[in-house]
Amino acid sequence: MAEPDPVSEPLWDSEDAPDPIVLGVLGWLLVILRGVPLALLVFGGLIVLLAVRLVEYPLFGLRRPVTPFIAQFVCRNALRLLGIGFHCSGELMTERGAVVANHTSWLDIFALNARKRVYFVSKAEVAKWPGIGWLARATGTVFIERDRKKAREQTQVFEERLKAGHKLLFFPEGTSTDGLRVLPFKTTLFAAFFADELRDFMYVQPVSVIFHAPKGQPDRFYGWWGDMEFGPHLLKTLGARRQGSVELIYHAPAKVSDFENRKALAAHCEEAVRHAHSLARLEK
Repeated sequence: MAEPDPVSEPLWDSEDAPDPIVLGVLGWLLVILRGVPLALLVFGGLIVLLAVRLVEYPLFGLRRPVTPFIAQFVCRNALRLLGIGFHCSGELMTERGAVVANHTSWLDIFALNARKRVYFVSKAEVAKWPGIGWLARATGTVFIERDRKKAREQTQVFEERLKAGHKLLFFPEGTSTDGLRVLPFKTTLFAAFFADELRDFMYVQPVSVIFHAPKGQPDRFYGWWGDMEFGPHLLKTLGARRQGSVELIYHAPAKVSDFENRKALAAHCEEAVRHAHSLARLEK
């Protein structure tokens, strides 16, 4: 396991109180000016995606030759409507496999899907969330249960999706953070990559996601952690007078069969993500 970095790993309690939200008249006006077009984009895109999927599924099954482009278009333009800058570096993986990234907030979904057509892996509870759950199901999110009895079944789902050419995206920290640090990667999900059906062809690409706060705002402005509710965080983001930016750094893909076990692979991915994350925050 990589050693804690002094920039990304200060002592931190995930129950830290969030910064107060003060919108004011201009803030509420921005909520409307950004929020209405964003809602039209997201839910309009969802309607188009579902309509296309009605034709796509009977013809192609698990393979989705069209609908991922719709999701990518929505995510790219969502960032534009929010006014959040978007910067990327590194090469996208061409091999079959998964992507792993650190997790700051719901904004990660827009950022990561704007650059690469991916399918998120999420805990099963998310499927039941109003709004977000509908979007997640429509865009092909893989829902998993934290039950060892279903490990074999979930590995089969991963195999089917990966062999269909899907890039599955995991957040190994297991929770979102304040964006100032990278938490230790949980190794549980990496175990599925070592199944006999996956190990020989599977690659994993680590990605560092770095949010830079708007000028004059706390560094953790975009962070979403602990018991913070989605609604207030959304309002704060929409109502920001200035916006910051998000930076994605794609690292070299790691071949699963080159690693002895899940712990070694998780440590390798964590070190790559943590190192670039800390450097990018220092250079902001």
